[in-house]
Amino acid sequence: MNGANAFRLVPGGPGWASRGASGPFTMDAGWLPFDPHPSKPVFVPPPGAVDAHCHVFGPGASFPYARERKYTPCDASKEHLWALRDYLGFERNVIVQATCHGADNRAVVDALRTSEGRAQGVATVQADISDAELRELHQAGVRGVRFNFVKRLVETTPHELLAQIVRRVAPLGWHVVIYFEAAELPGLYGFIASLPTIVVIDHMGRPDVSKSVDGPEFGLFIRLMREHPNIWSKVTCPDRLSKSGPPGYEDVVPFARKLVDAFPDRVLWGTDWPHPNLKLHMPDDGGLVDFIPRIATTPDLQKRLLVDNPLRLYWNQT
Repeated sequence: MNGANAFRLVPGGPGWASRGASGPFTMDAGWLPFDPHPSKPVFVPPPGAVDAHCHVFGPGASFPYARERKYTPCDASKEHLWALRDYLGFERNVIVQATCHGADNRAVVDALRTSEGRAQGVATVQADISDAELRELHQAGVRGVRFNFVKRLVETTPHELLAQIVRRVAPLGWHVVIYFEAAELPGLYGFIASLPTIVVIDHMGRPDVSKSVDGPEFGLFIRLMREHPNIWSKVTCPDRLSKSGPPGYEDVVPFARKLVDAFPDRVLWGTDWPHPNLKLHMPDDGGLVDFIPRIATTPDLQKRLLVDNPLRLYWNQT
């Protein structure tokens, strides 16, 4: 909105706190809405910084949640996302399609088209999507497709169908985002290694951080990245992985730092706002930003993580 008296949404201010789900939907009992009072981070991201993993939910009254969804979240609008971006000191977003919307990407596309070029997206598509629909997604700013192997969130899709999708999107220059849990990596290793595009792994492959960072489980993930230079990782979601908990998420630091140090040109970072399906606590988004200098410990590493890498992958800037 423009004008001297225009309402400006600010995290923690009037209109910020979640009001549940709109339209014909009711937010799940026990759902944790996003933080109503996120702190202002101490760490100042470098100019051009990108929040490279975040979501929009609905609003349900405008963009209905999928019939096949495994959860009904609170609404989390694009206006909230833009306000959080500015408040945390970022300049751009990468919006990842959430499973509560299935393969209906309209909420993401709407956000991309109204972002003034400051957001790109990752979609969920089915094998029978038309070429015209793929072109429409690309024109809106979609640059990747997401495959989810977390069984509590989605039904499993055969690898053959996923390979068909990859063949369809590869000519557009898209990459593949894959979400799985560490115990599933041995069974997925061959499939992931076979993909011809850039592959971005969500949340470091969800390691069990109670195990050694130098142990065989995380070692397999390191091997996957070392042997396949097309594979990237998001060093995201300490709140999902930590056993020690907030505010420091101390047990996650060695895992994320190891990836940033070993593969500084193939890592991404994002808030994961509005943090779907958390059960124990809702993270402070400002605190998550202050986690960054603990895993990317120099200005050079911070710039690669937050600026250079996402701009190269999503905006084709070198």
